Amino acid sequence: MHPHLAPAFRRLKKSLFTLSAAIEENLHLAMEAVLKGDVALAGRVRSRDLEIDLMEVDFEEECLQILALYQPVAIDLRFVAAVLKINNDLERIGDLAVNIAEHAKVYAGTDPGEAVQRLPKMAEIAQSMVRRSLDAVVGMDADLARDVLATDDEVDRRHRENVAYVRQLLQETKADVERLLPVIFISKHLERIADHATNIAEDAIYMVDGEIVRHGRHHVARE
Repeated sequence: MHPHLAPAFRRLKKSLFTLSAAIEENLHLAMEAVLKGDVALAGRVRSRDLEIDLMEVDFEEECLQILALYQPVAIDLRFVAAVLKINNDLERIGDLAVNIAEHAKVYAGTDPGEAVQRLPKMAEIAQSMVRRSLDAVVGMDADLARDVLATDDEVDRRHRENVAYVRQLLQETKADVERLLPVIFISKHLERIADHATNIAEDAIYMVDGEIVRHGRHHVARE
């Protein structure tokens, strides 16, 4: 290992934590904006996302500098390659948080209703997946990453249940379509956030074990 690579990696991990914390906080604010129908808070989410975009650019440049200056090999190279891909997933999570916040205007000044109350627990699980997947990367913990992969099924199940619940309400009652459809959209955004967390967890497994687990290839690798 290059003598300056260890401190460079420490700085990179610190930058990754800072970026992920900002994105996680913005996701929390986005859900709060929806639950409260707070349009001003939704605007704050959009503003913060612009700052996050700049952080993501700086993070990518930091990764590229490490590649250019120190030419890491083996597991060190896999780490830098993984966090470059992770940066892209974090960017998409940030964008999805903004998409969620945009629905706050539908509930401005009103009770969002029972259907919306199904979403906070799903958001909590998705946020936990993001946090744990990044912990797996920084801690080089493949077992934790595999736990994240297993959690994705629960998020998928909750999304299916949310869609079925809204459809049932629309069929059986004279429910307000404009107020119910955002529940499906937000649920889908949360499902996508969980998918990106899964991508990060898969990158963590690749970084630690050198095993590619995307698209079911882990089944091939183990046979």
